[in-house]
Amino acid sequence: MLNGMVVVDTDVHNAMKTKYDILPYLPKAWHEEWLEMGMGIARQYYSVVGGARKDANPDTGGGPGTDPDFMIRHLIEPNGIDYAILTSGIEISLYPDPDYANALASAWNDWTVEHWLNRSPAFRGSIAINNTDPQAAAREIDRMGSHPGMAQVIMSSASRMLYGQRFYHPIYEAAERNGLPIAIHPGGEGRGIAPSPTNAGYPTRYFEWHNVLPVSYIGHLNSIICEGVFEKFPKLKFVAIEGGISWLPAMMWRMDKNYKALRSSVPWLKKHPSEYIAEHVFLTTQPIEEPKDHKHLLQVFDMIGAERCVMFSTDYPHWDYDNPMMALPPMPKELKRRIMGETAMELYGLPRPAETGGTAHG
Repeated sequence: MLNGMVVVDTDVHNAMKTKYDILPYLPKAWHEEWLEMGMGIARQYYSVVGGARKDANPDTGGGPGTDPDFMIRHLIEPNGIDYAILTSGIEISLYPDPDYANALASAWNDWTVEHWLNRSPAFRGSIAINNTDPQAAAREIDRMGSHPGMAQVIMSSASRMLYGQRFYHPIYEAAERNGLPIAIHPGGEGRGIAPSPTNAGYPTRYFEWHNVLPVSYIGHLNSIICEGVFEKFPKLKFVAIEGGISWLPAMMWRMDKNYKALRSSVPWLKKHPSEYIAEHVFLTTQPIEEPKDHKHLLQVFDMIGAERCVMFSTDYPHWDYDNPMMALPPMPKELKRRIMGETAMELYGLPRPAETGGTAHG
């Protein structure tokens, strides 16, 4: 806990020390392809600050996020974090061969369970799937959905199609059946089989690319609402990780305004778009917008009902990591309590830390 508040970090990236780590979980037919291609999604932008914190390399060797014991000592214990939701494996769906991607998703999940979830109850996993094969993805959700350490299903925000389209509905049906939220996370926009990061083409530099990541979130959320996903799957929850927050009020207003005149084109919708968002959609804080006047951000929080839908995240071990003791502006204590952990505890059905000996990792 941090200052008496439960802390749930909803975006923590774990990784393998070497490519060989996954081989015991991956069918032998795919070993050579994995060792040669990995995820097969080459980066196209150079970051002048790198990808991770310089102090995140474990003292046992390996890259940032590769050692669960080091992560506990470096992230969880000094920051009073009770739970860390692991969010890696998101680019699997961007590989062109669906059979390879299906096998890799299953192997990734099995590796996550053995090397991370079995290490500490503070870690909670995200079920990686290949969403280019929704039937196989649904089977993987059913295979892993009963594991008590799995908190959600995760997909990249980069995709060939908008996520409201019925092609993806078997995934949502399986997630709802297993009582798991669907989360999306950025990182693959413009890579692999994904289209360009914007509908006007490719940004030139990493700085430009990073600035417009919310564009894909706007597109997906608009699609999910308009296609009636939450009418078809009324228990489904949707988590937009690392996509920003301040774009949501304008999107809600625009959708509600247009719904007044165009509702006949979406007759399956029984409520205003903003009502579906309020009931089903969650956001994470990192990278939180930082206006010169912090009260402006609090106004955005008020517009979207942040006490219900905003959840804290660090994005550890990435370069733009947010320290839980410094990331958020001054705000009412109850609102901060909700954001820091209470909303995530409810969404993911996490046991209260007191029920696991004071802290989840203790």
